[in-house]
Amino acid sequence: MSPRRVRFSPTDAPEAAELIPSIGPVVFSVQLADGGSEEVDLSDLGLPRLVRPLARGMASETAKEKGHRRRDAVRMHVKLLREFVAFTGAALADMGETLGPDDLEPELLDAFATLLAGRHPEGSGRPKALMRHLTRFLKAAEELGHAQFETDFRRRLEQAWERDPRRPLNSYPFPVFDALEAAARDDVGLIRDRILEGERVAATGRDPEVHGWKRYEDVLWYIANRGPLRPEHLTDRVKDLGGMGRLNAQLFLTTADVVRFQILLGCQTGLEPECVGELKTDCLINPARGYVSVKYLKRRAHNDWNKTIRVRDGGNLRTPGGVLRLALRLGQRARDTLGTDEMWVVSNLATGNHDRILGLHKTMPSTRYRRIFLSEHGLDSLLDHDGQPLRSVDLRRLRKTFKSKQYLRSGGVLPDFASGHTPQIAGRHYADIEAHEEIHDSAIEAGLGQALAAALPPPVVLDDDGRRLDDGTEELPSQVVADALSGATDVWLSSCKNFFNSPWAAKKGAACPVPPWVCLECPNAVFTTRHLPSVLSVLDTIERQREEFATAEWQVRFGLAHERITTGVLNRFTSRQIATARAIAECDGARLALPNVFLETIR
Repeated sequence: MSPRRVRFSPTDAPEAAELIPSIGPVVFSVQLADGGSEEVDLSDLGLPRLVRPLARGMASETAKEKGHRRRDAVRMHVKLLREFVAFTGAALADMGETLGPDDLEPELLDAFATLLAGRHPEGSGRPKALMRHLTRFLKAAEELGHAQFETDFRRRLEQAWERDPRRPLNSYPFPVFDALEAAARDDVGLIRDRILEGERVAATGRDPEVHGWKRYEDVLWYIANRGPLRPEHLTDRVKDLGGMGRLNAQLFLTTADVVRFQILLGCQTGLEPECVGELKTDCLINPARGYVSVKYLKRRAHNDWNKTIRVRDGGNLRTPGGVLRLALRLGQRARDTLGTDEMWVVSNLATGNHDRILGLHKTMPSTRYRRIFLSEHGLDSLLDHDGQPLRSVDLRRLRKTFKSKQYLRSGGVLPDFASGHTPQIAGRHYADIEAHEEIHDSAIEAGLGQALAAALPPPVVLDDDGRRLDDGTEELPSQVVADALSGATDVWLSSCKNFFNSPWAAKKGAACPVPPWVCLECPNAVFTTRHLPSVLSVLDTIERQREEFATAEWQVRFGLAHERITTGVLNRFTSRQIATARAIAECDGARLALPNVFLETIR
C-alpha cells in the first residue's frame, strides 16, 4: 500500500467518528475536550502498514475519555507512538516498508520498556504508565480490525505492565508525612517573604526604559508593571543582577514554588493531585466559623465541578484556607498578566521554556523538583515502610496518608471514613493498604479473642494461698479451694471443682468422660503451682508435635490447648515459679508421665 498522504472520509473512521472527524493512515484530527482540535501528522514516519493501525488505535483510545482528549495528553500519546515506531523500525530494519503488526514480537515490547525505564529514575512509575498507554493502542487496533497479532504477542499484551489490583498504593509512614508537611510549610513561608519583599523593592523603583537598567529596584519595577523579563532583556547588567529567572521569581511563582504549595495542600486536605492542579480562583466558597469549602474539578467523576471539601480556614499556614488564600494573593500578578482564572500560573523562564514566559501549571510536579525538595531539607535520609530512603515525593501517597489518618481516627468505621467515596471504594483504595495490615491483624486477633472469651471463659488459676490469679470474678467455695490446694480432686492436669458435674457428661451425676487435657477448656478446672509441671510437660509434648504435623493440621489439633496454656495459665505465674516447675518436670518422675490416652490421641 502506498505511503502517500491520504485522508479517509468520516465513514472510514473508527466507531467514535463524532470525536474524530477524519482519519487516515498518517494524518488525522482529534477533537479535544475543550472544543478545539489537534492535527496529527505522522506522514514522515513511513512504515504505513504499521503506522496506520497504531494511529487508528491511538485515536480510538484517545476519544474514549475526556482526560485523554486534553491537548497535552494527545501530544504525549503522539510522541509515544512516534518513539515506538522509530524503535521498531530500527530493530526490524530488514523488514523495510513491509513491516506490519503481524511482525511484532513480545521481545520487542520488553526491549522498548527497558529503553523507557532507562530514561527515568529508579522506582519511577512513568515507564509502566507509558507502556500501559501503548498496550491500549495496540489492543484497540486489533479490536477495530486493523491489526492481527500473533498469539504470543497478544498474550504479552494481556500480561504486561498492568497495575497490581491486589496491592493498592501504600501510604507514607506518619513521621515522614509530618516531616514533608513541615518542610513544605516552611518553604511556603519563604516564598511569601520573597515575593512580598520583591513587591516592596519594586515599589521604590522607576521605569528602566527611561532611567536605565542599572538599578535592581528599577528592574523589579519593570517586572511588576510590565510583566516578566523576556530573552530580549538578557543583558550583561541583568545577568549581574541575578539573571532573568531569578529576577522574575522575585515577583512571580515558579514551578518549584508550586511544588511546595501542592505538597502542603496534599498533606492538609488529602485532595487528589490532579484536583489541586486544576483549582480556579473562585475555589473558596461559603466561609463560616473558621471553615471554608474548596470547590474543585474531579475529572474521574465525569468532569464534576460540584465537588467540595470542607477545610479549616484562618490567617496562618497551618490551615488549608490560609494556604490557598496566600497562593491566590502571590499569583495574582501572573494571572492578571496572562488573563486567566487558573490558580497556578508560573514563570517558565527558569526552566528554559522561552516560548511562553508565563504558563499554567496543572500537571503533577516533575520528579526533578520533588527530588530537589527532599534533598534541600535532608528528607531523602528518611526511611519508607520498606526501610529504603525516600526517593521522591508522590502526591498520590500524600493523599493515601491523609486518608489513613482519617481512617484510624474513625476507628475503622467505614461510614465515618468514606467521605467523598462509596464505602466500597474507601475500603478498597484507602483502608485496605499495606500500612494498615498490622492494625487489621490486631483487630481480628482481638475480635477472635473476645469471641473465644465469650464462648470459653479463662482458666481458673489460684496462688498458693488460694487467691485468684486469673481475671474471673466468680467466688469459689472454700472447699473447692482447699481441695485444689491439697490435691484431693486432682485429675492429673488440674484439680476439678466437681468431677461428677461435668459439662461434658451426658447427664448430671455421671463421671467426666473426656481425656484429661480437655481440662484446659473446662470451666471446672482449677490450676495451681502444683499443676505447673504437668502443664509444662503437656506444653513440651505439644511443641514437639510441630515437627510431626503440617502447620495447619497442628493448629487444628493443638492450637487451642497451646493458647490456653500459654496465655491462660502460664502467664499468671511468675518466672521463678515457672522455672521451678520446669526443673521439677525435667526430673522425668513417674508422677509426671503423660497419660497413655493423651499419647494415643496425638498419634
